Amino acid sequence: MTIIKEENTTISLLKDISLTALFVFIFTTLIITISGAPPFEAYENIIRGAFGSYSKFGQVIKVWIPLTLCSCGLLYTFKINLWNIGIEGQMIMGAVFGMAAFKYIPGTCPAALTILIAFIAGLTGGAIWALFAGFLKTFGGVNEIFAGLGMNFVAQSIILWLIFGPWKREGIASMSGTEQLSEPLWLSTFTKMRISPTAIVLTVASILITAFILKYTKVGLGLKAIGSNMQSAFMYKLKPTSYMLLAMIFAGGFAGLAGTMQVTGVYHRLIPTISSNYGYLALFVVMLANYNVWAAPLVALFFACLNVGSIQLPMVLQIDSSLSGVIQGALVLATLGVQSFKTMKKKRREYNNSNGRV
Repeated sequence: MTIIKEENTTISLLKDISLTALFVFIFTTLIITISGAPPFEAYENIIRGAFGSYSKFGQVIKVWIPLTLCSCGLLYTFKINLWNIGIEGQMIMGAVFGMAAFKYIPGTCPAALTILIAFIAGLTGGAIWALFAGFLKTFGGVNEIFAGLGMNFVAQSIILWLIFGPWKREGIASMSGTEQLSEPLWLSTFTKMRISPTAIVLTVASILITAFILKYTKVGLGLKAIGSNMQSAFMYKLKPTSYMLLAMIFAGGFAGLAGTMQVTGVYHRLIPTISSNYGYLALFVVMLANYNVWAAPLVALFFACLNVGSIQLPMVLQIDSSLSGVIQGALVLATLGVQSFKTMKKKRREYNNSNGRV
């Protein structure tokens, strides 16, 4: 019975994906055609822009890493029905805390140890920032969406203040960011692809850890139970408040780790746009992955390919690179539409069964 149920679920999921992909393809093709460009040539250029060379694919992986880390964090909060919109600010504060470690740890400290401390600091910074939103939710009664948005604005203000104030470059305050880190503090990279093996290993480890915790530990089961039915969770002596805060800590920690990687592995400095809106994009990734830990990295890779591949559209076809945003938005709307249709169909079937209709 279990095998049959799993097969039916898989078939249903594949049907949903096919229907969503068909809608997005038709909608995007129509938009490109209206803009006066050849649709299939546009798709070809997106693919070439993402996979045309080692360096281009390296850029895709650089986007995939923070997007996947933020998605891992969001899986914890979604599991307990928390909309952690503040993931963007948590990534920013992870970058700030990580940069603080690089700035204030003495230069005599070994580079590898400094990087390790920076990662721990970034993880801690993101978790602390998430806890603020968690406390506002659990003890202040503030909806986590509004709390998260407010914390995002504060985090963005802090990073601007640091770049134009205490951490400004010598003799100049610039949107280009702080002084560049010394090369020993950069994460080592593959020569051709310019991506860090350390970052890849940490990202894969984060996926595996998240999958294990959510499926096989008491924490994961508790998050699922409370998210499914908070009232009945009290019968099993589960404390929703504690689990909500714990979920926020996990989410903020992964986002903070992503922020630190942006500092030491990508930009080698702190810049105003260090998060690149990956936190917000990760919300879409997790929803499109249907909150599945194994599907989220694949969806994140697809989004990363869109982001990087669309960069050459203005150069080749004079199409604005925001086309990737159109595709992403269409994906989200199509997915929500398919889910809504399934829900309505299920309710209609239940209503007909309850009234003895065929």
